[in-house]
Amino acid sequence: MLNADIHIAKSRNDQVATAIRMELREELLNVISHVVSLQEALLALSARNVNTLFVGYTHMQPAQPVTFAHYLLSQFDTLNRDIQRLEEAYTRVNMCPMGAGAIATTTFPISRERIAELLAFDGVVENSIDAVSGRDFILEVMAALTILAVNISRFVEDLIIFGSFDVNLIELPEDFCSTSSIMPQKKNPDILEVIRARMGDIIGNFMASITTIKALPTGYNLDFQEVTPKLWECIDIIKEALDMLSKLITKVEVREEKLARPELSFLAATELANMLTRNYHIPFRASHKIVGALVRELISKGMTLRDANAEMLGKISATFGFEIKLKDEDLQAALNLSNIVNLHNVTGGPSPAEVRRMLKTREEILNHVRSRVFERRSKIKKSIEKLESAVKSLIGSAGSHTNR
Repeated sequence: MLNADIHIAKSRNDQVATAIRMELREELLNVISHVVSLQEALLALSARNVNTLFVGYTHMQPAQPVTFAHYLLSQFDTLNRDIQRLEEAYTRVNMCPMGAGAIATTTFPISRERIAELLAFDGVVENSIDAVSGRDFILEVMAALTILAVNISRFVEDLIIFGSFDVNLIELPEDFCSTSSIMPQKKNPDILEVIRARMGDIIGNFMASITTIKALPTGYNLDFQEVTPKLWECIDIIKEALDMLSKLITKVEVREEKLARPELSFLAATELANMLTRNYHIPFRASHKIVGALVRELISKGMTLRDANAEMLGKISATFGFEIKLKDEDLQAALNLSNIVNLHNVTGGPSPAEVRRMLKTREEILNHVRSRVFERRSKIKKSIEKLESAVKSLIGSAGSHTNR
């Protein structure tokens, strides 16, 4: 009788949908854990570089001085939003389709809620048609993975650029690079380039899957079988990339001596304009024009901001109608990159004091994420143990009935 009972009130349709969700929730927790590992590596590297000057770029042009830790924390925060999206997707993945049958539930008096409880789901996908035909939970996860892939690809692109011979702001670890077969001076960032390429595979899988599903009528369709492998492939690719990046980033070193290059003194231009406004009460639009004119003159003469002096700036200011007697100490303070970074002490800024505060809060964020992952895994484990206990009890009860 027991053997006959285990085949009632279910279909391949609800079983497959349930099995995918059970596997997917585990993989989501695995992906989140891999993201956390990369974030841990970013925090560790940030802690070593709180005072390390670095270049902040806009339009791929050196813009303002920051610190390497400040840059790394920007990547941490981007990844944190990826975790939020994955966790949000988890809440919709972890709903149980079992009991929906082929499409219309069953005439047997089952409890779908009890099934969901024993399988560690948070609830049921109530409507039976939706339960077996809905695959938007797969698309949602793949969409979150696609955004994660884009963010990883951008981070990797940064590292490739920063480590290139002409930019040369960081030293990429030797064991993640290779040389050319013909050019002995080359240090090619092969691992990063492969990661960048494979992030494109995730985008491609998402587009293929959403294109497949958008054409399907409501109800179960065998086309679904073409989508699920793409989901697992995306997860495998993203986990491997995150694992590789976590190992690589711990070995990255900043080439601090490169920040002393004369041309990077132009990073101080914004603060120079700020200083004219703050100390000499020149409207900022005018200060902006004055410093812009100074920069153009210096470049035309093959000079940098290091060559600027109070007299030169005073003459240019006069052409804009401002007579100022610039103090040399004001000029030197405005051109000191470390001093500039220290002054940017507002919320989210690159000052060491603010970066240290952000480091502390990010560690707390990681602790909360680890805790949520642990709680979800514990719930699954406990529910499965409860299920196994119920099965053993049922088998024992059936055996006793047979003996009688």
